[in-house]
Amino acid sequence: MTLQQTSPRTPLLRDRLDPQRWADVVRVPTSSPPRTAVARAVITRALSRLPLRVLLGDRVLGRGGPLLEVHDPEAFTARLARDGLIGFGESYQAGEWDAPDLAGTLTVMAEQLTTLVPPALQRLRRLWEARQPAGAGSEAAARSNIRAHYDLSNELFGLFLDDSLTYSSAVFEQMPARWEQLERAQHAKIDRLLDLACVGPGSRVLEIGTGWGELCVRAARRGATVVSLTLSQEQHDLGRDRVRAAGCADAVEIRLQDYRRLDPERDGRFDAVVSVEMIEAVGVDHWPTYFRTLDTMLAPGGRVALQAITMPHDRLLATRRTYTWIHKYIFPGGMLPSNEAIDEATRAHSALRVTESEGFGTHYAETLRLWRERFTAHAAEVAELGFDEAFRRMWTLYLAYSEAGFRSGYLDVRQILLTREDEA
Repeated sequence: MTLQQTSPRTPLLRDRLDPQRWADVVRVPTSSPPRTAVARAVITRALSRLPLRVLLGDRVLGRGGPLLEVHDPEAFTARLARDGLIGFGESYQAGEWDAPDLAGTLTVMAEQLTTLVPPALQRLRRLWEARQPAGAGSEAAARSNIRAHYDLSNELFGLFLDDSLTYSSAVFEQMPARWEQLERAQHAKIDRLLDLACVGPGSRVLEIGTGWGELCVRAARRGATVVSLTLSQEQHDLGRDRVRAAGCADAVEIRLQDYRRLDPERDGRFDAVVSVEMIEAVGVDHWPTYFRTLDTMLAPGGRVALQAITMPHDRLLATRRTYTWIHKYIFPGGMLPSNEAIDEATRAHSALRVTESEGFGTHYAETLRLWRERFTAHAAEVAELGFDEAFRRMWTLYLAYSEAGFRSGYLDVRQILLTREDEA
């Protein structure tokens, strides 16, 4: 069913979209009158309390700040009433609301995330919110999930990443960061992680999550040999090409393989295991297997160095089974851990223990800002690759949404050292 319009309106982006490709963006849902009334009251109350300037039809709400302009209040309300934050994201994809300073607007909302909805309604949300599908994180699901994101197009990622093709947080010498600093800052991040794992001449290194091969190259140039695993065909192929072009093919093997298929009898054990922002794709139910695998594949005296995006533990507990806009459109099956969850999982399922952990979330906010600005500047080239306006708005929202998480302090990114307790 679709929301019936009671008066003429200006055509919106959703009217121009492919209804098969973007069915839930084109379709405006309906809710029961009581639910719509409650949603309208909750939305009005929440927006009125925020340090934003909200244009909601002919009403002005908020306490001043970045502008949020709702072009179709009925559709905006209907989507939030039916689908919560999934509806909020789809409403942006549909062109039903805009914000000139998108990251700034979302940062304000992220700072107030836990207080926007009254506690009584938060407790009731499990009755209506979407739940993650069964089997998320299985080997078959992992292959599908990774390919859904990373196999979109190497050319797409090349339009907004720096020449290192590194798709994770950089570490900058100074901020605010500039684009010309990004590649050096990505190398600084990789080098810090390799230092944490004590990678040097003769080290056998296992990397879980290849990216496009930059860490492999930098480890090989230290005199290490590397086995790197990915589930993305696009990353596998381009990563191997880049390793060969760097003259490191003899020291690096990139495999299209799930980490769960590692076998210490066949593959040997490794002096260092490194993994950059991979645990987020593993899924809550598979964290025990992930950490057991790290432990099993680590040689005596070895070190595990992870880079991981983290969230507060109370939010993890509240949302660990929730299906979100990010799951639906960006990272299917993913889940961010908390510091406590990593500590609990390693203690319960391995001999590994967290021995160092350093956060640098503000650096991720700057990294994401640079990516978002670059992506926006290359909108015409993105369109030439075959990605339509709904996709471009989706990707812009994803980058701004993520940036807001780090700017608000709701998210962090950490480099974490794991060693065996009996070898410390």
